[in-house]
Amino acid sequence: MPQDAGERRVVVTGPPRRTRRVPGHYRPRTEIDEQTTLGHTYVRSLMRSQLRTALAVFAVLVLLVGPLPLVFAAAPEARRLKWAVLGFCLYAPLVLLARWYVRRAERNERDFVRLVEDR
Repeated sequence: MPQDAGERRVVVTGPPRRTRRVPGHYRPRTEIDEQTTLGHTYVRSLMRSQLRTALAVFAVLVLLVGPLPLVFAAAPEARRLKWAVLGFCLYAPLVLLARWYVRRAERNERDFVRLVEDR
């Protein structure tokens, strides 16, 4: 039984669609990729939080290292004092400060990813 050309059925296949996009669906990652004003605001907020963290670390660093010339000038002949200050009074706080900075920067980035990740 032959079919007419008008009655033939055409099957079109293509890649499967995962989800149907809802109009007005809010996607922050898309905003960032497309460099819209909103995406720029997201990235700028991350940069500001990272800058605040860096400035806080810099301020503490200045407070730790800034007075050292005065301490060394007050006791010009005390070599052991200089080594004790440099080795124990400065090195340990610098390590703790660096550790705090890395943890804070990673937390800022985690918060940013959580903000823009697709749900």
